[in-house]
Amino acid sequence: MEQKLWTKAFIVYFLSTLFMTLTFYTLMTTMAMYAMEQFAANESSGGLAASLFVVGALLARLIAGQSVEKIGRKKMMYSGLIVFFLATIAYFIVESLIVLFIVRLIQGVAFGFANTAMTTTVMAAIPQDRRGEGTGYYSLAPTIATAIGPFLGIFLIVNYSFDAILITTSICAFLSMILVFFIQIEEAPLTAEERKNIHIGIKPSNFFQKEALPIALITLFIGVSYSSVMSFINLYAIEIDLVDAASYFFLVYAIVLFIARPVAGRLLDKKGDNFIMYPSIVLFGIFLLILSQTTTSVMLLASAVILALGYGTYMSSAQAIAAKVSPPKKIGLAMSTYFIGLDFGIGIGPFVLGFVIQATSYKTMYVALGIMTLLLVFVYYIVHGRQARAAFHNAHSS
Repeated sequence: MEQKLWTKAFIVYFLSTLFMTLTFYTLMTTMAMYAMEQFAANESSGGLAASLFVVGALLARLIAGQSVEKIGRKKMMYSGLIVFFLATIAYFIVESLIVLFIVRLIQGVAFGFANTAMTTTVMAAIPQDRRGEGTGYYSLAPTIATAIGPFLGIFLIVNYSFDAILITTSICAFLSMILVFFIQIEEAPLTAEERKNIHIGIKPSNFFQKEALPIALITLFIGVSYSSVMSFINLYAIEIDLVDAASYFFLVYAIVLFIARPVAGRLLDKKGDNFIMYPSIVLFGIFLLILSQTTTSVMLLASAVILALGYGTYMSSAQAIAAKVSPPKKIGLAMSTYFIGLDFGIGIGPFVLGFVIQATSYKTMYVALGIMTLLLVFVYYIVHGRQARAAFHNAHSS
């Protein structure tokens, strides 16, 4: 008999993650534009304003992954969500680019701690034989945020003001924080002695779970490519005169992904990692190449469908793989390792790509990223694909 996925705790974590990531995406997709308009920042500084949040999250995960079980999931989750809320309302008093950078960094650190603790708790509770399916459902929370956040951000900043965005995201951050106080947070099944013996240090093994590292490295480069969409799609749409269509881009993406992710999760469990991962990487590369040549609204929105089937299914599947290949008591570190790869890619991407755009163009950037992403198919085969094929064959031939 299959264990139940949609428990009260799972639903609360789903909603808390939804509101937390909604805050993230609403601010992320408008931050570069806000910094450039409000503080006369250039493209690279605007990109840095956007990406410092992710840099903060990355720094937090370097500590959170190795210490979540020692500190306790509950303490880390509560403190992270509280500081995340306080940092969100701090945007109201930002009066310079430097202060904006500081607030972005602090909010990102809080997000990293809270998200690591929450993801660890959820992933540990999902039955092993339903890991792909459960991850697919749980990851629908940030998927919904991916659609609503950018759409809401652009709508509010165009029709009202950045203050309207801050009011909305402050409410979301508060809801994310308050929800988790209504459930019992399950800690790791460790004895007091085992918890005491968890060492926090600067050795690589303290920061990274070795089994999850290969998929995290692939995810790093995937994150760089996706950061070009998240941070610059609106500015690119202005250049190619498709602003109206761009406002629906993430909505189309999320609708398709809402259907595709649970299906992809079940196929990952039944057909193996490679059945999902190879097509998803290829489709993401194709999306970037199509985006570079987009001239019509139909092309832009059609590319959003391909993005959902590519990047969207990759993310939940890669996260499930990181958990699946790691020992049960190391899931916290595995999740941290996975998100370190993702955060580093998304964090460094806007800053570096800002220079690429200044030196070339948006179109050239998307072509280069498309080619790089397609080449990741071969890297995936080397670091995980061939082992996954052998493991799946052995499991189904015995």
